[in-house]
Amino acid sequence: FNLAHIMGDGEKTGTTDTALVKYEMRTYAEELKYLEKITPTCYRIKKGFVPNMRVEGRFFVNSKLETLCLEELEKFAEARGVGGFLPAVKQIANVAALPGIVGHSVGLPDVHSGYGFSIGNMAAFDMDDPEAIVSPGGVGFDINCGVRLVRTNLDEKDVAPLKEEIAQSLFNHIPVGVGSQGVVSLGPKELEEALELGMDYALREGYAWAEDKEHCEEYGRMLQADPSKVSSRAKRRGLPQLGTLGAGNHYAEVQVVEEIYDPIAAEKMGINRVGQICIMIHSGSRGLGHQVATDALVAMERAMARDGIHVNDRQLACARISSAEGQDYLKAMSAAANFAWVNRSIMTFLTRQAFAKAFKKSPEELDMHVIYDVSHNIAKVEKHLVDGRVRTLLVHRKGSTRAFPPNHPLIPVDYQLTGQPVLIGGTMGTCSYVLTGTETGMELTFGSTCHGAGRAWSRAKSRRALDYHEVLGSLAAKGIAIRVASPKLVTEEAPESYKDVTQVVDTCHAAGISSKAFKLRPIAVIKG
Repeated sequence: FNLAHIMGDGEKTGTTDTALVKYEMRTYAEELKYLEKITPTCYRIKKGFVPNMRVEGRFFVNSKLETLCLEELEKFAEARGVGGFLPAVKQIANVAALPGIVGHSVGLPDVHSGYGFSIGNMAAFDMDDPEAIVSPGGVGFDINCGVRLVRTNLDEKDVAPLKEEIAQSLFNHIPVGVGSQGVVSLGPKELEEALELGMDYALREGYAWAEDKEHCEEYGRMLQADPSKVSSRAKRRGLPQLGTLGAGNHYAEVQVVEEIYDPIAAEKMGINRVGQICIMIHSGSRGLGHQVATDALVAMERAMARDGIHVNDRQLACARISSAEGQDYLKAMSAAANFAWVNRSIMTFLTRQAFAKAFKKSPEELDMHVIYDVSHNIAKVEKHLVDGRVRTLLVHRKGSTRAFPPNHPLIPVDYQLTGQPVLIGGTMGTCSYVLTGTETGMELTFGSTCHGAGRAWSRAKSRRALDYHEVLGSLAAKGIAIRVASPKLVTEEAPESYKDVTQVVDTCHAAGISSKAFKLRPIAVIKG
């Protein structure tokens, strides 16, 4: 496997030298014949765009995001597929060639090249089809990388005088950076319990409130988890990292509500005014999840040879869902997802302590409730309507967020009338959004929407093109307090390195796959 070129969410780019089929090299004009704009925000990818497509592809873009996607394809065509990486639209099409896929392979507006699947790609596989597969590339290396939003009853005027102090307090409380170690001391037995129990472990140990679980996807616990399927190496990597932010695009931000689009939905989430303070935490399963994915890829390459599974790109290594390798991965992935929920729960606990110290009030007095916790990189068994009948599907969401509509049985009672909250983190120093799920999203994307801005530049290009002093200066000029463990790495996460998150969110809203509730802007940023 080509494990070079780190991209967002601990992800790798899909390079052209991993192709297992010979692509018919076409001119850019010839490639465009396979793409059809079917609505102002949606393109159809026709069969034949890559070999062996079982279903068509779809990707959602507006006019500005469309340019980025098509420029990537144009460069690929001009280079005749030599060097570089597969364009996201080609990766979406390669996923459409996988056994057992139903509906369409879908690219969300923040889609960009990743390892096997593009980041911002979702695909669903029929659990009743014996040929259907599970692919670690459709989940990502940072399993259950996700976002949690905590509200407060504070206003910007309360926090502004203490902004630097709060930033420093959060930086002191939450371990950050590559290889950071947690303040919570765990032994092997406790780690096994965290992997099995997820947020139930955090609740038992006093790191979470009972209502935190209610406002978490899957209630913070994947019941399929089996810690015995997680390798000893993965456990060794994860043991010291529980309760840590990590590096890359992970962050903790103090944010201000800047605009409210849907007052009813916002009110249900405890947001009732512009200027209200929230805290957003973005992190995942750290080294443990990465190792689970790496271990599975090795096992699945052998399973593919044994079972005669053929894919267009070896980065799409997979196994039959029903096979031993497929089941082992799903059990280990679920355990890694539980690890990530405990990780975010401990950081929520540390955040509550930091605010309590700064304002000399208890977290309860500050109304520091979890609005919601969403997963970005995960595969889950769900029931969806396909061709007029309900089917049980394994839905892969990689760099995409579940977005279930009002009245769905799997969302909390608090949000039954408004739909599931969807947390969309922006780039460092730019705005973030909270959306809600829609019925249209269930029909078009199996209840999925975007997860963030999506990279526009590679990390290497960001380091070459930007100066970290200028990036930090720009944040300071906006009145944003920032604390970073590795200042030279901030260029990789600068706003210039990403697509415009507002364009991404507006596309989702216009397409109807999710609906805008409110907008947040950062006033303090903590990064690795």
